[in-house]
Amino acid sequence: MEEQKTFNRWWIVVGAILVQLCLGAIYAWSVFRKPLEAELGITPTQASLPFSIVLIFFALATVLGGRLQDRLGPRIVAILGGVLLAAGMVLASFARDITMLVVAYGVVSGIGIGFAYVCPISAGVKWFPDKRGLITGLSVAGFGAGAFFVAPLAQGFISGSPYNLMGASLFALPKLGVYNTFLYLGVAYLVLVTLGGLILRNPPAGYVPQGWTPPQASGKPAAANYTPGQMLGTGQFWIIWLMYFAGCAAGLMMIGQTSPIAQELARFDKATAAVGVSVLAIFNALGRIFWGRISDSIGRSRTLFIMYLINTVAVFGYFLIPATPALFWVGIALVGATFGGYLALYPAITADFYGTKSVGVNYGFVFTAYGVGGLLSNIFAPRVKELTGNYNFAFILTGVLCLAAALVSLAIKAPKKVQSA
Repeated sequence: MEEQKTFNRWWIVVGAILVQLCLGAIYAWSVFRKPLEAELGITPTQASLPFSIVLIFFALATVLGGRLQDRLGPRIVAILGGVLLAAGMVLASFARDITMLVVAYGVVSGIGIGFAYVCPISAGVKWFPDKRGLITGLSVAGFGAGAFFVAPLAQGFISGSPYNLMGASLFALPKLGVYNTFLYLGVAYLVLVTLGGLILRNPPAGYVPQGWTPPQASGKPAAANYTPGQMLGTGQFWIIWLMYFAGCAAGLMMIGQTSPIAQELARFDKATAAVGVSVLAIFNALGRIFWGRISDSIGRSRTLFIMYLINTVAVFGYFLIPATPALFWVGIALVGATFGGYLALYPAITADFYGTKSVGVNYGFVFTAYGVGGLLSNIFAPRVKELTGNYNFAFILTGVLCLAAALVSLAIKAPKKVQSA
């Protein structure tokens, strides 16, 4: 138990943020989309494919990554994920057609992201059973903030413009073009994910935070530890999955199309559109911490209800952007904050409902909703734009899904009984 006495558990948060900042840079994809359309002569739907594919492989890989980290620990699996993420980015720098770009960025980097992503979350809920909502929010806040820093960096490298953070030009950047930008970012990701991964570890057996009384000792029922098979056999899992899908479809559609929407609906220039990506990213990160902490106070169901209602209003508010461009900033702030909240709450809900023993792989299965939502919405939205000339039908459908999820969130309850694994 020496580690329990000497290791400060808050270092887990530091390692988590380092890892997640790099993984979350995938949300800056919209900055790459239009340059790739011009470079490769492809359509908006084709240019959205690497982002859609990276989301689905990211989500699928969390299942295997969760299983591996449950067996090997978070450090080894996080570093392996960083190596694969970097390898995909380097390979993407050599891609000269959409197929190779999809394989390199979408498949290879996506698997790496999935392996690394689940490690800080799993370690966090084990070290912080007393603050699950807050700690999952902090653990994934870096993921939400990744695009805040990387979007203007990538924009500057691609075009040779200064590093522009929230409208302030901080320093000059060389013009690298889109392919060398992939290369340089890949090397940076490898270094940072490795550093963060070296910090991660699981707590010693029987670890209990000082001053905290476990539920079974306080008279409250503790969550049973479900195996993945037992979890998949509960109706609650499928309800949770569908709710998560709705929130992720709305959030990831807006994230993947932020820069084009800024340019096409609000009629902003490229530099201002890149600022929009950063604003969304920062609210994404803040939402993970804010809603995670709120859920510890008022409960997960009530928090989800409020978030889905806000998300519904925000999505329908996008209809007003052409007439009032300033509403673009309100929309991306609300979408970013609520989407970030989903990423904080669903790992906590998985641990609340199904225990922490297999939380890595269990959350991996829940997280496949994120991949499917991102894949479908980021193919669907640009295709709707190509066929109809606007995004209206995509906004309507995702808004209705969020409203339905809000209503369902009030009825969802934890499973009553299961034999503990």
